[in-house]
Amino acid sequence: MRTNRRRQRGFTLIEIMAVVVIIGMLMAIVGNAIVGNIRKARITTTRAQIQSLETAITTYQMDNGRFPSTDQGLRALIEKPTGAPEPYDWRPGGYLSKKELPRDAWGNEFQYAAPGEHNPDSFDLWSLGGDAKPGGVEEEADLGNWA
Repeated sequence: MRTNRRRQRGFTLIEIMAVVVIIGMLMAIVGNAIVGNIRKARITTTRAQIQSLETAITTYQMDNGRFPSTDQGLRALIEKPTGAPEPYDWRPGGYLSKKELPRDAWGNEFQYAAPGEHNPDSFDLWSLGGDAKPGGVEEEADLGNWA
């Protein structure tokens, strides 16, 4: 009778360790899949934001005959520029529906230059990527409207 009671009391240390090891392996597999998808989602989101900002900048150019200058920057999409070149037909309310400049998927400001180095006839618009520094590879790579 005593041997039956001992077996019914609980799990052995080896059984518990085996379960912990199996759970750890499953977490590692699932974790890697999730991290990879998060990286892809950040890049996709940032590319979509660049396209949205490109549309707003192009609309600004159609209304005012020129792109905002580099000095005026993206703020010209939400606040009427007061410095030269002044827009002659700036849209009341601006060019972005939320009245604020979006940030890239890593929380950094977008970069803007007109005329652009990559697009000398228009403008360059880019994100510095996950490292917030020029250059980089994979998630840290710059994302721009020229690629």
